[in-house]
Amino acid sequence: MQISRSKKIIRSMFVVLCIALFLTLTYFILVWTGLWEKLNSVEKIKNMILDLGFYGRIVFVILQFLQVTFLPLPSPILIIAGSLIYGPFQAGILSLSGILLGSALAFFLGKVFGIKLVSFMVGKESQKKWSKFLSSCKYSFVIMMLLPCFPDDILCLVAGLTDMSWTFFMVTQFVTRPIGIFSVSYLSSGEIIPYSGWGLVVWAFIIIISLLLIYLATKYNKEIENFIKNIFKKTNKKSSKNN
Repeated sequence: MQISRSKKIIRSMFVVLCIALFLTLTYFILVWTGLWEKLNSVEKIKNMILDLGFYGRIVFVILQFLQVTFLPLPSPILIIAGSLIYGPFQAGILSLSGILLGSALAFFLGKVFGIKLVSFMVGKESQKKWSKFLSSCKYSFVIMMLLPCFPDDILCLVAGLTDMSWTFFMVTQFVTRPIGIFSVSYLSSGEIIPYSGWGLVVWAFIIIISLLLIYLATKYNKEIENFIKNIFKKTNKKSSKNN
């Protein structure tokens, strides 16, 4: 029993050390290549990817993959930069590929390596806060992944610490991620809703609706939890009957 516990501690320490070394190495590579200074600017990211030609697509997907777990970079910045280069549809597809892979990795890290690694990556307080919430409100995870105010990447890591199944997690990702990614990809261009004239009224309306949804999701999370839970139960019953 004691030996088994010692092995777990050694394994956890080894994983944390590997992650720390990877992050340190990634940081120094980014600084050495000059990429670090470009990662906070849409225009700089755009120019960097354009300079890489065809391979820019591969780098773009890798950046989206890494930002979920390792890079402190908001995905909307990358999505907007991608939209300016490849257009909203192609940027949406490339972003979706990288983010889905990154989300799966984040969930895997939480499931396999547990609390110590997740606490190391997101902070102990953040890990405790979201673990407690997701443990009692698993189905609210769907709504949280849709609304812009919640930390999607942290939630993917923490979700791995709960009893959430791979099936539920990945179905949620495949449903919610495209909505958020393509919304940013298409709306950020200003072609559908301009940033002037009547577009300002529409943007104000969108912001108000978003804030209202965030408020309702926070206030009525228990009711939302039960509602979504009932939907999943009904779906599972129908599937069982058909089989």
